Amino acid sequence: MSLARSAYYYKRKGENEYNQLLMRLIDEEYTRHPFYGSRRIAAWLKRQGHDVNRKRIGRLMRDMGVEAVYPGPNLSRQAVERRKYPYLLRGLKIRHPDQVWSSDITYIRTRRGFVYLVAVIDWHSRYVLSSEVSNTLDKEFCVRALNDALAVSKPEIFNTDQGSQFTSDEFTGCLLENGVAISMDGRGRAFDNIFVERLWRSVKYEEVYLHEYESVRGAVEGLRRYFEFYNMERPHQALNYKTPNEVYNANGIKEKLSIENNY
Repeated sequence: MSLARSAYYYKRKGENEYNQLLMRLIDEEYTRHPFYGSRRIAAWLKRQGHDVNRKRIGRLMRDMGVEAVYPGPNLSRQAVERRKYPYLLRGLKIRHPDQVWSSDITYIRTRRGFVYLVAVIDWHSRYVLSSEVSNTLDKEFCVRALNDALAVSKPEIFNTDQGSQFTSDEFTGCLLENGVAISMDGRGRAFDNIFVERLWRSVKYEEVYLHEYESVRGAVEGLRRYFEFYNMERPHQALNYKTPNEVYNANGIKEKLSIENNY
């Protein structure tokens, strides 16, 4: 196959401890200021006493899958050859559960590195229907989260960004088979999926930054507990201080929360 033996057996080394520290700081500053790109993040780190250049910060941000908010936190890699769907939610009034669901991916740190979290959320109630953790940005963990959510109910519209996980035939095919209309954010419009962005801020400030996950399994367990709290106990001002579960299950819909791991 004309492949060098060294290339065949190559295994990528994890980031060193200092780079992991930088990634943690990048994650926190990006969550506070998602409009910061690599230049501003590098400048902020220098003011904190870290002698780093923009190229290094840019590489770490790419590995983490984050960009300045004008293109959005783009953990989902684009697949140019796949079909893109129009954005269907502009001007739409959200009036009831299961009218619109959406999904996105975010970076979750642990002491040993980082993993990725995908969630499916109902826009009307903010109810998290399913969540899943993976140490790779593959499409499979997104498809599993979608199938878990569809085991609960079915939306009229499902909104995502244009990442390869969400434009894959497996993901879109599952939606089409269930008669769900597909909506996709416009490029450079992170806030088209604003309810998921708000969910990520809550997850990080109320759970991730308060706990030091020792391992992927620790992250999975911590996030599972948090989403149970988020759905069942945490009141939302926008919901007149009801919980997502109270709003989503107002008509007796059977609740189900699924969080799995792939590592």
